[in-house]
Amino acid sequence: MPTALDFRTRPGAPPANFGTNGGTRPPAPAENGFRLLAHLPPGGGWTSLAEHRTRYPAPPAATSRPLTALIDEIERAGLRGRGGAGFPTATKMRSVASGRARPIVVANATEGEPASYKDKLLATVQPHLIIDGALYAAAAVGADQVLIGVDRTAPAAVAALRRALDERARVERSGVTVQVVETPPGYVSGEESALVHFLNGGAALPTASPPRPFERGVAKRPTLVNNVETLAHVAQIATRGATWFRSAGSPDEPGTMLVSVSGAVARAGVAEVALGTPLARIIEQACPTTPAAAALVGGFFGTWVPASGFSAPLSRAGLTPLGAAPGAGVLIVLPEGACGLAETAAVLRWYAAEGAGQCGPCAFGLPALAAEAAALAHGPVPAQGLGRLQRWGGEIEGRGACKHPDGAVRLLRSALRIFAADADAHLHRRPCRGSLGGRVIPVPGPRR
Repeated sequence: MPTALDFRTRPGAPPANFGTNGGTRPPAPAENGFRLLAHLPPGGGWTSLAEHRTRYPAPPAATSRPLTALIDEIERAGLRGRGGAGFPTATKMRSVASGRARPIVVANATEGEPASYKDKLLATVQPHLIIDGALYAAAAVGADQVLIGVDRTAPAAVAALRRALDERARVERSGVTVQVVETPPGYVSGEESALVHFLNGGAALPTASPPRPFERGVAKRPTLVNNVETLAHVAQIATRGATWFRSAGSPDEPGTMLVSVSGAVARAGVAEVALGTPLARIIEQACPTTPAAAALVGGFFGTWVPASGFSAPLSRAGLTPLGAAPGAGVLIVLPEGACGLAETAAVLRWYAAEGAGQCGPCAFGLPALAAEAAALAHGPVPAQGLGRLQRWGGEIEGRGACKHPDGAVRLLRSALRIFAADADAHLHRRPCRGSLGGRVIPVPGPRR
């Protein structure tokens, strides 16, 4: 049986974790600040539906009539999506509920961001909470079907969700059809329109919009696509209320968030923190192995933040002055002495390989950007190379069929800004020692 321990010992990860409460640490009670990760059995054991029901009542049966009171409560809670975009959850639900056909709910556990593993962890250790959240969402919008999309290369998450559904089929029928659908790996596979296209029998590639999934999605029905962490929060708000949810976080950005922390830390893992927690405190909990130079905030789709900015709170408002955002909740710590340009070049090479290849920015722009960034990191680079890199970024941004190319441009620009002194040195044929060593950020090979 997959357990939380599997994630602590995943290949390439340091041997300790925090926030998952298994192994060498006792179960953390909810009063310690954990919510989604509270009440986990030691060692990542299984939580039965009966035990889960001692803390969470069964969701109401969904009917064709939307449960607008629940949407109102989620709106009062101020919940925003935890998949990366941070869109208000209640607004999304109202749009779906107002459709002309009966909606479908899609729980997105594809988690294509390579540095994120919080959704896989949550699906493995709290599958019943995710399913509850999906059923509450179905009741809220009046849906009669839930599809849970999970990366097929995440067997522990797939198995846990299937086991939870099997358990419910024996002892607790909801009246809503709930299915697990294994999805292809890849960054763009989890993009909302790509996931819907795949569930409709097509390739897991982004599609043109409009129509957007909330207008015409799976089986041409209005479709609510929510990240699984978002749905777990929905279940807790439905059970404990908006006031309870708002007791953590800030007034404008309430609640907690799961954060995948990795890089130059001894205790890489998933932390559950209140929104507004300073980056420095999160990194400190993960035990840095050496003084940090910067952190990649938001993951591969994120932005470099220098160590001087670590006092910033993890929130949209707190990170905006630094040009960053929480994204899907990823912090990758870069140690002093490492080369941010070389790390960025490696990630841009991954961007080029992971593109859908459906439009010019993906098919031609990203490979060119990656090659030029590699030249800047490792040389030689022509004198006009830096200007060409910046110009190409401007030509790519906003012209793709999805946001994939935009993420690459945002990452590149932040690297050129934060590591400007290194870029100047590299241009003058003085590459830093860090560019000659190994990479801090593990970058996977092509997965499509």
